[in-house]
Amino acid sequence: MDGMKLIRLLTSLIAMSTAFQSVSVPAADLGTFTPLWPKTVPGETGGLGEEKDMTSAKDGKIAGRPLIRLGNVSTPSFSVHLPPKDKNTGAAVVVCPGGGYNILALDLEGSEVCEWLNSIGVTGILLKYRVPRRKGLEKHTAPLQDVQRAISVVRQRAGEWGIDPQRIGVLGFSAGGHLVATASTQFGQRAYEPQDDTDKVSCRPDFAVLVYPAYLTVKEQGDKISPELTITTNTPPSFLVQTQDDAVRVESSLFYYLALKNAKVPAELHLYPKGGHGYGLRPTELPVTAWPKRAEEWMRSQGWLTVKKP
Repeated sequence: MDGMKLIRLLTSLIAMSTAFQSVSVPAADLGTFTPLWPKTVPGETGGLGEEKDMTSAKDGKIAGRPLIRLGNVSTPSFSVHLPPKDKNTGAAVVVCPGGGYNILALDLEGSEVCEWLNSIGVTGILLKYRVPRRKGLEKHTAPLQDVQRAISVVRQRAGEWGIDPQRIGVLGFSAGGHLVATASTQFGQRAYEPQDDTDKVSCRPDFAVLVYPAYLTVKEQGDKISPELTITTNTPPSFLVQTQDDAVRVESSLFYYLALKNAKVPAELHLYPKGGHGYGLRPTELPVTAWPKRAEEWMRSQGWLTVKKP
């Protein structure tokens, strides 16, 4: 075999090996989903079509990998991701994927986040809230009902899952970040008629993590905080991260942080120059993708990851 043929053969073998490795990367475990509502889902009339991945060949990848863009969610549900028993801190986080309130980035901003939470001893609760937006309702109305119910379910079943009911947080990306902010400011009253005893349990999050959050301010009104976000001294401690080159204006996070500060709510804001939007926690060369470490440090400093002695 001459030199050129050998080079072609080696190149082909390397390409085949690389392709095989990329295909064989294990997907994050989505878990087994449990329906969120015991009876009828508030306001649902059906007719959306089959719940399915809406990803097409035209959709891009994140950090070289595809993602699930789940659409037509009319039966909200959740999956519980428990950390190893020897690592369990007792903390839990309800994870709200983003997607513009139209789809859910279910693995990128959901199951992969639960894996990270498990690695630091936190139970991850992956929430499939309703998308797309419901005609005649505010973009967040149905999702807010779902996340309020989810927080109450987790708090009610805390003993069953080894969770401290006073250390239940929420974490969301993009539209999910707005949903987290809404849950953090609209917990005093249910967005739906109570269905059972679960709805008597508090739906206030103990802390909140907002990653490249959207819709926090009204640009046309000098970045006034969005009217549904009523920040008070009782708003949970919050952690925010965003980049300057995000298509969602960074002022959204800046003004939300200032509103928290003015209300004397403990808050931490991390801003980075580059990173754009929708990176999840898949690592790249950009410093912003180290945000999970910063979030862990914040949660630890606030005492959320401290194992309580019996």
